Amino acid sequence: MRAAGLVVGRTLARLRDAVRPGVTTAELDALAEQTIREQGAVPSFLGYGEPPFPASICASVNDEVVHGIPGSRVLVEGDAISIDCGAIVFDDAGQGWHGDAAITVAVGTVRDEVAELMRVTEESLWRGLAAARAGGRVGDISHAVASYVRAQGDYGIVDGYTGHGIGTAMHMEPDVPNEGRPGRGPRLREGTALAVEPMITLGTHDSDVAADEWTVVTSDGSWAAHYEHTFALTEAGVWVLTAEDGGRARLEALGVPCGALD
Repeated sequence: MRAAGLVVGRTLARLRDAVRPGVTTAELDALAEQTIREQGAVPSFLGYGEPPFPASICASVNDEVVHGIPGSRVLVEGDAISIDCGAIVFDDAGQGWHGDAAITVAVGTVRDEVAELMRVTEESLWRGLAAARAGGRVGDISHAVASYVRAQGDYGIVDGYTGHGIGTAMHMEPDVPNEGRPGRGPRLREGTALAVEPMITLGTHDSDVAADEWTVVTSDGSWAAHYEHTFALTEAGVWVLTAEDGGRARLEALGVPCGALD
C-alpha cells in the first residue's frame, strides 16, 4: 500500500503543477493516467462503480464537491479545483493494493474566503490524522475533523459522504465520517488502513448529484474544498501512505509521532 500511496502522491504533485488558467479537466485526467501508468500502477477510478466512472481522476470545480467527471471544462483564473486520485499496485502474487488521496488547488489567485476554506479543510484533515492511534476509535478522527472546522467559522461539513477503509479494495469498512463523537465507532488497531477525507463548504452541508450520476454539487451553489490522505497505523503511530515523507512534517508539528516504516 505504501507503493500505491506514493504513486498517488506523486501523481497529485504533478497535477498540482499542471493546474493553470486555460487547462481543461480532460487534459489533467490524461496527465494523471499517463503518470499513474508510468509508475507501473493502474488507475483505481477508471471503470469504477455504476455507471462506470469514465476517468482516472475526479475533477471537481468550485461548487462541485466530489466525483466531478473530467471533460472539456476550461479552468479560469480564480477557480478552485479538487482533484481526487486513486491507484492500484499489484504485488508478486497478483493482489492489488489501493492508494487514495485528494487535493484542492487554486487556479491562479482565488478569493480570500476560498483560500481560507482550502486552508481550513486541509488542516482539518491533518487534525483527523493526528487523532488516530491504536486502541482509539474512528469517532476520535471524526470528532477532530469537525471540532477544528467548527472552531474556524461557519462552514458546512458535507453530509452523506465519508472517508473509508482501504486496502485490497478502494472502499472497505469502516466508514470514516467527518463528524462524530470521540470514543465511539469501530476500534482502531495496528495495521488498520483508512482514508480520511473532509469535504467542507462555504455554505450548506446539503448536496445534490448532477444529471451525469456522479458529480456531487452543493445545494446552495457555495464553493467546496476536499482533501484526503490514506494512512496506516503502525506500532510507532500514523503512517501517511500518500505523503512522500509519510506525514512526518505535519504530524510532528501537531506533536504526534510519525509511524513511517521507510
